[in-house]
Amino acid sequence: MVLATYNIKGGVGKTSAAVNLAYLAARGGAATLLWDLDPQGASTYLLRVKPKVKGGGQRLVRGKTDAGTRIKGTDYERLDLLPADFSYRHMDLHLDATKRPARRLARVLAPLAPEYDYVFLDCPPSISLVSESVFEAADALLIPLLPATLSARTLDQIEQVAGDGTSRLAFFSMVDSRKRMHRDVMESFATERPEMLHTVVPLAADVERMGKARAPLEEFAPRGGAAVAFRELWKEIDERLGPR
Repeated sequence: MVLATYNIKGGVGKTSAAVNLAYLAARGGAATLLWDLDPQGASTYLLRVKPKVKGGGQRLVRGKTDAGTRIKGTDYERLDLLPADFSYRHMDLHLDATKRPARRLARVLAPLAPEYDYVFLDCPPSISLVSESVFEAADALLIPLLPATLSARTLDQIEQVAGDGTSRLAFFSMVDSRKRMHRDVMESFATERPEMLHTVVPLAADVERMGKARAPLEEFAPRGGAAVAFRELWKEIDERLGPR
């Protein structure tokens, strides 16, 4: 099962979702891989791995490098990482130079399928060849949305470019329930988009502290509201995905 944390916009909580959900999947007993596709390498940093892939993204997407040999273990049982590389900033160009570029990421992942129950993709914010290849590779998009009026437009755009072949599981992230606008937006979405996930990830200092702790929330703030929310979110996602 390939799950991609994706949004056109940055700063919406994709990386925190990828790291915490992948951690929870692994803790639940699933062999789990997180592929950090963002050249900024935030997931790689949080999981204390050096952001370097020998041969870079070009050799990886062209099939010149075996992805399995580039996977790193993390400090957490059953959770592996395919780290980011700064060369990923040119990933669109690398994909464009291949045949059937939209299917390249799926081809990279195919040999790994027998080894992992879940593969999480932490995606850069864009609409690009990388995005198209993510849509082909992923069974579901996990879409964090800010509780703002423009989020409806963002979700519409994602639905247009992603097509019907990939499930879309959107949820609100970085929510301040004290703000009337946040509550109003979520209430409106609940009426207009009943398919939205019900779990809400709050705006929390603990999430910001992940950068200092370099660890998932469960490792240093398991009783905090954000950690509780991610546990509930993973349970809801797992239920939505159904039996596998």
